[in-house]
Amino acid sequence: MARFFLSLTPPAGIGYCVVLMLSYSASSSDWPQWRGPERDGVWLENGIVSEFASGQLPAKWSAPVGSGYSGPTVANGRVYLTSYLGKPKQVEQVHCVDQATGKEVWKHVYDCEYMDIGYPLGPRAAVAISDGKAYALGTMGHLHCLDAATGEVIWKINFEDDFNAAIPVWGITASPLVDDDRVYVQVGGQPDAVVMAFDKNTGYEEWRSLDGGASYSAPKFIEQNGKQLLLVWTGDWFAALETKSGEPVWKEKFNRAKGVINVADPVVDKSTGRIFLTSFYDGSYLYKLDTDKMDVDLLWKRKGRSEIHTDALHSIIMTSVILGDYVYGLDSYGAMRCLDLQNGDRVWEDQTLVDEGRWATAFFVQNGEQTWMFTEKGELVIGSLSPSGFKSLSKTKLIEPTTFLPRRNDNILWSHPAYADKHIFVRNDKHLISVDLSL
Repeated sequence: MARFFLSLTPPAGIGYCVVLMLSYSASSSDWPQWRGPERDGVWLENGIVSEFASGQLPAKWSAPVGSGYSGPTVANGRVYLTSYLGKPKQVEQVHCVDQATGKEVWKHVYDCEYMDIGYPLGPRAAVAISDGKAYALGTMGHLHCLDAATGEVIWKINFEDDFNAAIPVWGITASPLVDDDRVYVQVGGQPDAVVMAFDKNTGYEEWRSLDGGASYSAPKFIEQNGKQLLLVWTGDWFAALETKSGEPVWKEKFNRAKGVINVADPVVDKSTGRIFLTSFYDGSYLYKLDTDKMDVDLLWKRKGRSEIHTDALHSIIMTSVILGDYVYGLDSYGAMRCLDLQNGDRVWEDQTLVDEGRWATAFFVQNGEQTWMFTEKGELVIGSLSPSGFKSLSKTKLIEPTTFLPRRNDNILWSHPAYADKHIFVRNDKHLISVDLSL
């Protein structure tokens, strides 16, 4: 059961007048949740640069934070981020800083001991902002609903204690999804509580659904035959659920080759109803929503002899992008590939965006006809993707990676950026920065 908290005293330095004056209807230029306003990696702003000046772009401000893989979110003049500190004791933190200056507005800190977690450097999930509340999910399954203005705890849940959740080896990763009534999360609980919905205002359980285990892939909304559904890709199922009840409308068994390692989000092509999945060990799948009934059809599946020897996309961290009848993404060792959605055939491969390495990655965001690519080396690339190839139009350095990865013998950065108000917001394990991208 959720634990409910109500405090009548705001944190020091934040008066009631501030709370009353703040409006929490997010603007069109905000980035209030994982991968943007519609959770699809699309950035709609105009009036931004089309090429970079030489040298590293200067940061408008820099704010100190702890370590972590979570990306920032931006709403109503505030930037939100989660992080981790291992000393003097293990804690996770939820940061809120002023969007214009980077000055701390509030910080919520709670004890969090990492147990048997791979890559134990901090939270993975992005904070979701909705109706004046911030929903922050930590590595060990601590879900907090906080007042977005003050950081006051409204309610909180512990997945292990409350729902007997089995924490995946890389921790709880899938960012929470919020609508007008509920917050939806991959919990990995028992019994039949891999996906759960909670009342967004009280934290009380509304429903639970699906057996098996949680994955690292974030839920999203889709529309099928005029009805909004919750799309989830868990460790064992690819499914569409009723948002009010959690009842599966359709579900497809995900017969993975090895352990749970599906991290990328499903990529939905709204114009055609096609849905692309990619997983490190299991390759690529293309589904299509049925327009005559509430069902889904598998159009094709492509998988190589291994995650190395393959013509498909065996992505690990990044989420691919669909443009027309082609899908573009990074394969298991960093090669950029284009696949034909008609049959899954590889059209081309390019090795120039990131250095070759296991789980090498970049994060793609579409702005008009250009694809903005933030690489694991802290570089920002404006690119063009087409069936004829990849073109790097302009490139700059934003931030230095500070996480040493022994497997790669190098520092890397695995955190999705936020794009808001003609700025980009990125983090490493020491700082969160804002960089102006306006003309």
